Order: sequence, then structure tokens, then C-alpha cells
Amino acid sequence: MVKHYLKEKLRAQQIYMILSALFIASLVVSNLIFQKFFYWDFFGLYTFEISVGILPYPVTFLITDIISEVYGKKKANQVVTTGIFASFFSLLIVFVADGVPATAWSPIGNSLFEKVFGATAVAVFASMVAYLLAQYIDIQLFHFWKKLTKGRHLWLRNNFSTFLSQFVDTFSVLFLLCSFGKIDWDLFGGLLISGFLFKVLIAVLDTPFLYIAVYGLRRLFHLKNAEEIEMA
Repeated sequence: MVKHYLKEKLRAQQIYMILSALFIASLVVSNLIFQKFFYWDFFGLYTFEISVGILPYPVTFLITDIISEVYGKKKANQVVTTGIFASFFSLLIVFVADGVPATAWSPIGNSLFEKVFGATAVAVFASMVAYLLAQYIDIQLFHFWKKLTKGRHLWLRNNFSTFLSQFVDTFSVLFLLCSFGKIDWDLFGGLLISGFLFKVLIAVLDTPFLYIAVYGLRRLFHLKNAEEIEMA
């Protein structure tokens, strides 16, 4: 019995580490690639104009919702805090890489490297402020709805918590990037609408994946509805 309990705890820890790794990778990459913008014609109904940095970012909210539901609020906040340190460490690496001189034969010269990664410091700062507000709001609201519905209606707490937190995130990061002169203020309104609508769309589309992940983890660890894994 004790051996089985320890084995289950180890498996829970391993899955948590995998989810944390996916979360951190998505967050760091979104900060590094944000300077490229693209458009997406959504079946002729609306044309999105958004940064490619937004593509991996919704994954972070899906993962924190999975962790919140299965591992609890404390573990969700823990992975968010870890993501902050990972982002600032990546910023330090980029800063050092930008500072060292390129060789004459380097495929990527100083000017091109600075053009691609030069705004990373501002992007990380803006993203971190928005990220802190949005993620903690998301986790707080998720558990508010979970408590209110007594563990029922997973779709409700997933979407309602994400909608508000994603608006806060989109507004905050665009406001800061415009304030620092990285994006023109004339683009603020359009990018805000496009970014928020895209995140809402992804939040709705990822709901089935949340159900699948939570269902699978509950079966794996023999959890009842609204029950969470106890971890140190």
C-alpha cells in the first residue's frame, strides 16, 4: 500500500513537472518571437492582426487551469512564479548575447541580432507585468467559480476566468509597448480587439482539451469530482 502511494505521488510529480516545462517554454518563446505580426482571415468574418507571440501564450492559461483543477491553487501559483524567473533569466541570456561582438563571418551580425532581439527587454517587462496580473486573476477567478459551483461546470470556470484575465493581459501588454514606443498608438485599438478576440476563440476551442486532460488525470489518480492531488 505504501509503495503504491509513493509511486502515485512520484507520477503526479512527474506530470506536474512536464506541465510546468510546457508552461515555461510557451511563456519564454512568446516573449522572444513577439516582434513578428501576422494576419488571419477567419472565414471572412473577421481579419485578425496579431503578434506571433500570441500563438503559444494561450497554452499557458490552459496549463494553469489544468494544474488548478487537479493540483490546486498553490501549485498553480507556484508554476506562475517559476515562469517569472525563467523569463527574466532568458532576458539576461539575450542581453549578454546581444552585448558580445559578432565575428566577421557570423551568419547573424550584430545589427540583425539587435533588430530581432533588441526589443526583448521591453517585451519581457511589458509581458511580465501583464502576465502577473492576468495569471493571478485567472487562478483566483478559477477557484472562485470552482468553490461557487462546488466543483461542477468545469467549462464555466475555465472560460469565465480566462476571458477576463486575457483582456487584462492583452490591454496591459499593448499599453506598455505603446508607452515605450515599440508600437504606434494608432494600432492600439485594432490590436487590442484582435488579440482579445483571438484569445477568447482559443479559450473556447481549448475547453475540450481541458476536459480530456482533467478526466484523464482524475482517472489516473482516482480523484473524485473537485478533489485535488495532495502534494508537498
